[in-house]
Amino acid sequence: MHYHYDIVGDDFSRAGGASAEMKKTLQRLGISHEVIKRTAVAMYEAEINMVVHAGGGEADIDIEREAITIVMRDHGPGIANIDLAMQDGWSTAPELVRELGFGAGMGLPNMKRAADSLSIEPAPDGGTVVTMTINIGEKP
Repeated sequence: MHYHYDIVGDDFSRAGGASAEMKKTLQRLGISHEVIKRTAVAMYEAEINMVVHAGGGEADIDIEREAITIVMRDHGPGIANIDLAMQDGWSTAPELVRELGFGAGMGLPNMKRAADSLSIEPAPDGGTVVTMTINIGEKP
């Protein structure tokens, strides 16, 4: 099964909407609570990063027998230093975003913790492609 979502940049009223929809879909499919939680956390963090840092982007999710693959493609400038960005608490979020309760510097670290695999690559046409896999271990 394939799902596609457009993520609007700088729109905090809609931020997290795609991950919430995916959570509902996984519940309807009878996926385990643990897998749903990990998928929702990974996708939400990536989605918020797209809203805050990258002017939005796209989310493509494939649900297969053994795994959920989440591919997030953003329209941003890329991540200048991935090693720094992977550190808990490191953030380039502007003060206004922090005042809204976002930008704590936990996005990429939380994605890494939630996913069974995480890949962060520059997109050929600019931006960043984040690919995460979460193992299901059961048939969706």
